[in-house]
Amino acid sequence: MNVIYFYAKDEQYGEFSNFSHFGVEMDGAWWPTVEHYFQAQKFADKNYQEQIRKSSSAKDAANLGRSRKMPIRPDWDDIKNEIMFKAVLKKFQTHTGIRNILIETGTDEIIENSPNDYYWGGGTDGTGENNLGKILMDVRKLFQNV
Repeated sequence: MNVIYFYAKDEQYGEFSNFSHFGVEMDGAWWPTVEHYFQAQKFADKNYQEQIRKSSSAKDAANLGRSRKMPIRPDWDDIKNEIMFKAVLKKFQTHTGIRNILIETGTDEIIENSPNDYYWGGGTDGTGENNLGKILMDVRKLFQNV
């Protein structure tokens, strides 16, 4: 089995990044990227969610989502993986071109090659949990079983 690493949206397999410009319609609104949607879901405050949705870039959305000026919903740790899965699934349901790229990865392991993120990515030394990579592989499996 091969390993596919992705991270920056402008590199090979950059389409897999939540920062890539593949929007999703979720909860009755259009979100420019999965990152916009995911970061907004951390908060119960609808106005703050909307501020994140309207952010000019995924990086700005991420910065707003990482801010602790607003309280994070108390159930966030319990639901964040489910929210990420739903948003990533919707992204690949919406955009057939990148869905085909994902399917064509076959059974290869997919790793978010994030140097800083040990939860969603592999981290600097590869010991991270790679939860985003696992979600991508689960989404791929759904499409391969259709």
